[in-house]
Amino acid sequence: SYFGDKSSCVENANTLNLTSSSSVRVLNSACVGKPPLSSGRSGCRSHTPLMGYSVTSSSAVSAHTVASVIVAVVEGRGLARGEVGMASIDLKNPEMILSQFADNTTYAKVITKLKILTPLEIIMSNTACDAGNTTKLFSLITEHFKNVTFTTVQRKYFNETKGLEYIEQLCASEFSTIFMEVQSKYYCLAAAAALLKYVEFIQNAIYAPKSLKVRFQGSEKTAMIDSSSAQNLELVINNRDSRNGHTLLGVLNYTKTPGGSRRLRSNILEPLVDAETINTRLDCVQELLQDEELFFGLQAVISKFLDTEQLLSVLVQIPKQDTVKTAESKITNLIYLKHTLELVEPLKDALRSCNTQLLKAYYNSLEDTRFGIILEKITSVINDDTRYTKGCLSMRTQKCYAVKPNINEFLDIARRTYTEIVDDIAGMITQLAEKYSLPMKTSFSSARGFFIQMNADCSTLPNGQLPSEFTKITKMKNTYSFTSADLIKMNERCQESLREIYHMTYLIVCKLLNEIYEHIHCLYKLSDIVSMLDMLLSFAHACTLSDYVRPEFTDTLAIKQGWHPILEKIAMEKPVSNNTYLTEGNNFVIITGPNMSGKSTYLKQIALCQIMAQIGSYVPAEYCSFRIAEQIFTRIGMDDDIETNASTFMKEMKEITYIIQNANDKSLIIIDELGRGTSAEEGIGICYAACEYLLNLKAFTLFATHFLELCHIDALYPNVENYHFEVQHVRSSAGNKEKIAYTYTLSKGYTEEKNYGLKAAEVSSLPSSIILDAKEITSHIAKQILHRQKSTPEMMKQRAAYQLAMRLVQTARNSRLDPDSLRVYLKALKKKYEASCPTPRKNDEQ
Repeated sequence: SYFGDKSSCVENANTLNLTSSSSVRVLNSACVGKPPLSSGRSGCRSHTPLMGYSVTSSSAVSAHTVASVIVAVVEGRGLARGEVGMASIDLKNPEMILSQFADNTTYAKVITKLKILTPLEIIMSNTACDAGNTTKLFSLITEHFKNVTFTTVQRKYFNETKGLEYIEQLCASEFSTIFMEVQSKYYCLAAAAALLKYVEFIQNAIYAPKSLKVRFQGSEKTAMIDSSSAQNLELVINNRDSRNGHTLLGVLNYTKTPGGSRRLRSNILEPLVDAETINTRLDCVQELLQDEELFFGLQAVISKFLDTEQLLSVLVQIPKQDTVKTAESKITNLIYLKHTLELVEPLKDALRSCNTQLLKAYYNSLEDTRFGIILEKITSVINDDTRYTKGCLSMRTQKCYAVKPNINEFLDIARRTYTEIVDDIAGMITQLAEKYSLPMKTSFSSARGFFIQMNADCSTLPNGQLPSEFTKITKMKNTYSFTSADLIKMNERCQESLREIYHMTYLIVCKLLNEIYEHIHCLYKLSDIVSMLDMLLSFAHACTLSDYVRPEFTDTLAIKQGWHPILEKIAMEKPVSNNTYLTEGNNFVIITGPNMSGKSTYLKQIALCQIMAQIGSYVPAEYCSFRIAEQIFTRIGMDDDIETNASTFMKEMKEITYIIQNANDKSLIIIDELGRGTSAEEGIGICYAACEYLLNLKAFTLFATHFLELCHIDALYPNVENYHFEVQHVRSSAGNKEKIAYTYTLSKGYTEEKNYGLKAAEVSSLPSSIILDAKEITSHIAKQILHRQKSTPEMMKQRAAYQLAMRLVQTARNSRLDPDSLRVYLKALKKKYEASCPTPRKNDEQ
């Protein structure tokens, strides 16, 4: 082992007792004592060993399309039930994330975290699914993740002592503060022990000592968006077509690296809650927008980086078996490492003149001398002109001639032999072309090796066919691909020569890696810098395509002329914009309006703008101010999801129950069309009760409804505001029918549009006598309800006094007005108060 003693890092994998499944399948006993990957696992998803990974693309488009995260989950027993420990590791990124938290009986936090991780496989203790005694957590996870492989291991492997030992042994020195954070968090340590043991087993490799980045992720550092809300808002997946880019991720994703794309996705699903950190990001975006040279200079360098995280993951793992594939992979990734380190200086040059705190910190981090030390050691062995290139043959050539001449005499001889064979292949194909007078040329693919290709019309061939010595003929349009027996033999000689070259190069590379390994952890820092810069550049890029503004953070949610960012992308033009205003004193907004008037779109727009602000992006508005939301809940009506009234009603009840159980004073709550799955009377009752409960919180709540009776709750609660979406009535050219024209404009007060059902009946073929009777009955019932709910003068006066007091508090906290402007504003508040009181007194003027 060139990174340390293997035996000290891993126990015998044969001792693992595993079962695996979507409902728990048994591991094939034949694989015990054999490399797990070569023998396979019965009925289980196969894993690609990390040694075979190649960091081949800087495109961010395909990032995160293939799941590669393995998660271990364990729950406390007895009195500790509900205390959950989690450990996760991405097979493409050498970082282990630990979490431990108390969850309630819905296990909402566990499900949300797992949804964000999008795991390839979930590991749990076998005691969680004992026959006839399956735990609720196991049942819920298997229900929510039906397409994910589940593996259970013996409970003894969830060992917190062993977990702490693993972390002490494997955690890189830069992240050693993790010990203080987790030494008393027994459940996440237990999960870490089982996870690392299992990864060793399936990967047939071990992590080198002091090589892993380990961090504890507390749920208090990010806002919680439950998986249902993430789906409702189409944050990362479009509800109609998962391949469609009409999502918030699609709107903001102009990243150039897979790491940047992954960071953006995780930030959208878990926005920040620290205003200082958010503003630091916003400062960077602002500088990038103001300094074109900085923006384009950084973008040009960042786009050249490969997947640095995946590169690190390959470098810090030690294969248990040395094969041609592992040798080739190590050589490839050393070339990628050289390519990556050569970009450090250009990246420093691009950041040299920056002004913001974060960008300066990144510049200083790149001053780390270890980057230069590693590159110097690499260039002492590897040719200066060896670099990452596109194309399998070109890259194969780079690998063959990566090591400088005169370092290994036998390697030099093997390379000369390989060169001669390649030249012989080219010469043979040239002779065949002359022999048959056909335009043959040498081609190469990683699957076939060298083969012959030819562009020719079938009519130009003798008898319309190729000569008989050619085999494995394929044709696409006028392009023929084929080989011959002699060429197949020469390919075999070429492969044999290549294996010798890779073996000898691998030995040199292993020795080199052993020398540079102690310095390699600076790449964690570089990986973090590149992915963050890529995300910030993406935010700036999105701003250049639309008129976004920088958000502010106060105790108010105020959006002036904001619009829906995803709708703008779909429509290719700016949608109708609207204002939003919520404060501690007016924290509950009821929104009414006919179907299709814009209620649901508006509600989603507010949540999306809140998330954009909290990840450090600019926001689609003329001006915006936000209160940091610790949780974002949405309950959005989706008509195409309706199956039956019963199933819809149960879904609604589960969603509103979840919100009520988890919401707090710092939540943003969005509810659309609650109570639609039952009778009108029950629906109104449920809505009213839910509203009264939420009104006791200081959470910002927006509640859209068709139940106009709910609007009168403002008579009892002065912190309630009513808004509605305006519509216009347009008569047809014949003049006998009227239709509704939607303005998508939000106005104060509740809607004057009533009895939407009667309006629909009027344009139908129902007899006019029935419609007249329906109108009369509806009018009679409405008058009775209105009489019962009418506000008294005293209630109106109390409401006006409450609103005045809250406006004065807001002004005292946040006003930036000069004395004269403030005096004008206060006089306007006084007039508004007097106008709101039904019987103003004379002494009010004094």
